[in-house]
Parts: sequence; C-alpha cells; structure tokens
Amino acid sequence: MSAPAKVDEASVLIAGGGLVGLSTALFLAQHGVRSLVIEKRRGGSILPRAAHFHLRTLELFRLAGIEDEVKRRSSVEFVPEGPIVDMENLGGKKHGDIIGSLNEGVEILSPCRRLFIKQSSLEPILRRQVKRKGTHVLDGHEIVDIRQDSSSASVIARDVHSGAERLLRGQYLVAADGAHSIVRDWLGIPLEGRSVFSNSITIYFKADISRYVGDNSFSVAYVNNADLGGIFRLSRRLKSGFLIVNRVGNPLKDPDATNPAKEVGEARLKQLVRCGIGVADLPVKILAVARWHATAEVAARFGHGRIFLAGDAAHLMPPNGGFGGNTGIQDAHNLAWKLALALKQVSPPTLLETYETERRPIACLTAEQAYTRYVLRTAPYLGVNGVQAIVPDLNLELGYLYDSPAILSEADGAQLHDDPHRTCGRPGSRAPHLWLEQEGRRISTLDLFGRSPVLITGPGGGAWCEAARNHRNLDVACYRIGVDVDDLSTRFGQAYGLSAGGASLVRPDGFVAWRAPLMASDPERALKHALSSFLMC
Repeated sequence: MSAPAKVDEASVLIAGGGLVGLSTALFLAQHGVRSLVIEKRRGGSILPRAAHFHLRTLELFRLAGIEDEVKRRSSVEFVPEGPIVDMENLGGKKHGDIIGSLNEGVEILSPCRRLFIKQSSLEPILRRQVKRKGTHVLDGHEIVDIRQDSSSASVIARDVHSGAERLLRGQYLVAADGAHSIVRDWLGIPLEGRSVFSNSITIYFKADISRYVGDNSFSVAYVNNADLGGIFRLSRRLKSGFLIVNRVGNPLKDPDATNPAKEVGEARLKQLVRCGIGVADLPVKILAVARWHATAEVAARFGHGRIFLAGDAAHLMPPNGGFGGNTGIQDAHNLAWKLALALKQVSPPTLLETYETERRPIACLTAEQAYTRYVLRTAPYLGVNGVQAIVPDLNLELGYLYDSPAILSEADGAQLHDDPHRTCGRPGSRAPHLWLEQEGRRISTLDLFGRSPVLITGPGGGAWCEAARNHRNLDVACYRIGVDVDDLSTRFGQAYGLSAGGASLVRPDGFVAWRAPLMASDPERALKHALSSFLMC
C-alpha cells in the first residue's frame, strides 16, 4: 500500500454509506464509538426505492431516536396499514390477500408498527443523525486498496472526480458496500446458495392511476398475468411509483421470459407499466430503470480478521417479504455493541466471532424464506421441490433465535425461530415488549435496553440489583419490575418466564443472554458467572 499525503483515522471504518452503512455508524455512535463512512456516491441514494421496514427495524430506530421522524416521512409518502394483495393487474381482478393488513395483531408484541419509506428519504434522516453524533461521511470516494494486520484495518480511498487518494485507518472495517462488495471480493469470500433465477428490473415511473385503483388502497400489489409477473409500490397520491418486473411471458415456453433486463428501451418500459396497471393507452413517464439479479445467496463467511461483512455484502435475497434491508440493519445492530465492547477492552476480541455465529444462520434462513415467497407469489414455474415451507413473518421479524457462546442457552440451539408470542424471554430470544410506567411516563420494556447490559427482575429481585451494583468491571443497569417501574400489563413474570425473585440479563442488542427463573442462593456469584460467560471473559 502506498502512502498518500492525507491520513484519517477512526475506531471503525465503514465501507458504504447507504442504508446499512449509515445504520452501522448510528448504532456505533450510540455506544460512543467514532466511525468514518466511505461512500462512492455524493449525497446518497438517488432512486426513490421504497423499502418495507419490519417491526424489529423500527424498534431499533426507536432506540436510536429516529422512529418519530421516520414515521412522519412515511405517512407523507405512503398510505399506512394497507394489505399486501395479489392481482391480475391494478385495475383488474384481485386473486387474494397475501397479508390482510400490514400491522394486524402487532400491538401485543411491539411498541412499533411496520411502514414503508423511500430509501432516498430515509438515508438523509440517518445521515443527519450520524453527523450530529460526530460521524464523518466521506462522499465521492471509492476504495481502491485494503489492508489489515493484527492491530488495524486500512483502506486507500480515491476521490472519484479529482483522483486524489487518502489513507484511512481504523481498528476495524465493516463492509456495507453492497451486492458487488469490493471488500468481500478482496477477502476472497464466495457467495453460497441460489444463484441468478431472474435478470430483473425495477421501473420508476409517473402516471395518474388514481381512477383505476380507486378506494382499493394497499401497501404492496403483486401482479400476475400471462404477460408479466412483478410487484407494484405506489405513492400516496397514486401519481407515481415503481414496478418490479421478474418475468415477461411464460418461462416454460420462452427462456427469455426471466430476462426482463434484456430490453429496457423507453417504449418497452411503458408497455410493461401499462400491462401491470391494465390500461393499454395510459400516459406514462419513465423516470429511471434499475437492472438487478434476483438471487438468494449468503457469504460463506461474514468476515476475516478485523473486517466484517454486513447487509448485501453478506447476503442477497429477492425483495419478496422485504427482508434484505431489514436483515442488514439487524446485522449492524448485532455487530455494533460487540465492536464497542471490544474497542473499550471490556470483552476480548473473541466476542466478535459470535457475530457470524449468530447472524449467518439467520441470514441463511431469511434468504431461503425470501426465495420461498418469490416462488409462491411470483414464480410458481420454478417448482416447490426443495423449497422451504413458509415461516410466519412474525417469527422472522421478532422470533429469530441466537445460539452462540455469548448466550447461556437453555436449549440445544437447533431451533432458529419460534412464535414470538411464546418465546417468553428464553435466552437467545429478543426480550419481550411490555408496557411499563416510569416516573409517570409510559414506556416499553424495550426502551430500557440498547446501551449497556440490563438486569431485569421481578419485584423480589432486590438482591440481584445489589449484585449488579457490586460488579465494577461493567456498568449493568438493573430494574425491578413492579418496584422501580410499574408493570401496566401485569404480565411481566409470564412474559419473561420469571418468578417474583427471578432475573434476566439482557444484552445491549435487546436479546436475552441468561436468566434465573428463581432467586439464586448466591445471586452475586450467579450474576458474575453470567456476565463473564456473556462477555466471553
């Protein structure tokens, strides 16, 4: 590596300033870790891609302080709460509902609600927040060289306009640089899974379709007819949107049917939009078209040494179900607190090995579930042999389970997910949501988590809290539910699987690391063992 004149340093370098890269910077900043983001584009995403954000992602945005701003922006752009439907075309026959209502039944499980927001609107919210917290975003720079040794990771970044180069050095590097990750390629990590099954396109357009949709508001519309298979997402005013096209014609008769990207002239794009809407002479203005490969693949490893992969650099999946960006944001959240504790030397670097141990199985599950939804909703011609059965959305959003040395498991670890109504605070699961009252203010149990380990106990857990106060190597917050905060739901013990004297240790990412259903004979010793195991000390 040559030595450019200008050198910048940060604790963590982040390759890629899109959705996952900025989320990584935001979560690191929550833990007081300074990062530096390197982004090739200037100003972020220019395409108005609408992303479906799941409950867990909104919970993370809530803890990061941006949930309300995201909700406000979403309500301007899209009709909330609508169903996800399957139609012949937008103006024609409805085959059925895929999801009857976007947020049906979520209230008991989460303080948040699913929503849609354009990526070109969300990224500026993330950028403003990370800059407020002191993160530097280096726009208009591409990574041209990468190095790592036993104590650092470094890159050379080149200004895409001037050609000037600068050396950037950090203790760790997070690669959030997308499907064609330069960092993943440099590490030589292959992708595994289902390679290209469609050369798809996304068409961004303007057209007044209000008279054809009428009062039939929906969040997402799949369209399936003899000429086209894809997905519509429309703006709130029904004057613009995008159409994902996965097939044109019958793949069983025409091998080019799964290659919509073969022809992307303006006339052809207008024809496809009109076919999906069901109006042959509708005035349409094409704004842009994006070509992409539909795959369901996961990196063989999630990093090497001091370099970690996140988001599309780590896993690729079709858009069915909206899992891609959500999985990437949850990667970032899992990794950020572990990096923070390693950087602060609270835990050994071996804690970072649990990032792959925990996240890669979830990525493999989620990629396969996205493929299942692709086959069932868009491409039945691919056949269902070897396709996973559908896992309920709530299991994938809130019920995924971790098994690693950072979890003191009560089970054998073979189960990757469960119904979040019945995980009941088991180690390896997301700590359940309940409504509490603290100093006259209604909060969620989730609002107690996020920055440090939290010990949460029943009303008889005073000895646990005393043990937490005596632990000097790590700040552990302790809350007795029913004493320090009021349990508005009156369901705490049942929801967390605890007696009045029991306790749960919740990690900074909101996942349960350990629990003692009953008061221990020596709570200080029991908690010390739990903390040492969870921190891998």
